[in-house]
Amino acid sequence: MSFDPNVKLGVLGGGQLGRMMIQSAIDFNLEIKSMDPDPNAPCKSIAHEFINGDIKDYDQVMAFGLTCDLITVEIENVNIEALEELQRVGKKVYPQPHVLKTIKDKGIQKKFYVDNGIPTSEFELTSSVSDIHSLTHLLPGVHKLRTDGYDGRGVQVIKSKDDISKGFDRPALIERFVDYEREISVIVARNKSGNMATYPVVELEYHPEANLVEFLFSPSDLSEDIQEKASELAKKTISALDMVGLLAVEMFVTKKGNLVVNECAPRTHNSGHHSIEGNITSQFEQHLRAILDLPLGKTDVIGASVMINLLGEEGYTGVAQYEGLDEALNIDGLHVHLYGKKLTKPFRKMGHITLVGNDLSALKSLARSVKETIKIKA
Repeated sequence: MSFDPNVKLGVLGGGQLGRMMIQSAIDFNLEIKSMDPDPNAPCKSIAHEFINGDIKDYDQVMAFGLTCDLITVEIENVNIEALEELQRVGKKVYPQPHVLKTIKDKGIQKKFYVDNGIPTSEFELTSSVSDIHSLTHLLPGVHKLRTDGYDGRGVQVIKSKDDISKGFDRPALIERFVDYEREISVIVARNKSGNMATYPVVELEYHPEANLVEFLFSPSDLSEDIQEKASELAKKTISALDMVGLLAVEMFVTKKGNLVVNECAPRTHNSGHHSIEGNITSQFEQHLRAILDLPLGKTDVIGASVMINLLGEEGYTGVAQYEGLDEALNIDGLHVHLYGKKLTKPFRKMGHITLVGNDLSALKSLARSVKETIKIKA
């Protein structure tokens, strides 16, 4: 079987994940067509063809997909009905529409875990804030919108009855807060042939206010037993989904050493950005390998690495200016990835930095210094 680089790959979503996917696709000489509602999306300047369109609109997604050989996504919030029809008429769609339908709605996603024996926190579905009053046995808990939440949005911690008014008056779920020791992620890839490959466990540290990843540490220093169980749990999840592509499985490690799946993302993910420099095969190349049904790449760690999300500073909205970046570039093993976003706003993901070296402890200290050095203002 020979590799055909003349496959036109359509990517729904034109953000930074799509941008980094295109950067990997260039190495395979693939033609990439991207669609995004933002006329200045990060993919605009590097896609072979860019369409400014609504990825949630049935007709626009159909028209886009019919011009492509293979359709993939960089965000779940797309028109799934159109993808189902594209699949029916013979277009390849990976991840498959049934996977997106399961994961897009956090309520359906949680039910999927329960139905497939995948450990997750206790939860109940809600339709309004008032529903939480009858579910106080789940407090302290987390109230999550079933759809449209991302990057910390659509998530509200409800510590006690006094916080119930902070919840959402939309379809959501309330889940019991997990008494965890660490938050980890395992990225797993699966191709059409059913071959799988997992990346080594990474540990995540979240911003206390924005509720999105601030630092990522690789490799984890958890016991081999826990890491092996996490890897197997990720494989179990992608197999139960019968998914082709890349799946990021975010988990909690409880204080008793148990694993609890928090959420999954059926695409490349923030918890895999370090793999560009830190692993033999980047998550973006691996995603392409998986959906093209090519042999999956080795995922071994090349060196210890720390990823730092570069977020817009609080109090600044406008054309982005990067303070301290020139100073940071003097550091050996530091790699910068800016996402092509001209405008900054508080906590907007503007880029990331990866530090690679031999001593993870030293890299962690250095990363915190770098975080304080680089400020994105307007």
